[in-house]
Amino acid sequence: MPYVSIRVAGKLSREQKKNIAQGVTKVIAKEANKPESSVLIFIDEEQQENIAKGGKLLDE
Repeated sequence: MPYVSIRVAGKLSREQKKNIAQGVTKVIAKEANKPESSVLIFIDEEQQENIAKGGKLLDE
């Protein structure tokens, strides 16, 4: 079973999550030669205040 973890800074709409899930599922299933029904995707939304880049929090 392919497992995909996607982490994003901020929030996505339900429609965005749906589109990402459909697109990623198609690519993984095709490239890994697995049925689409076996692809498991987790989308984690992180607050920008909990992520830093270059020593600065993303919400700064």
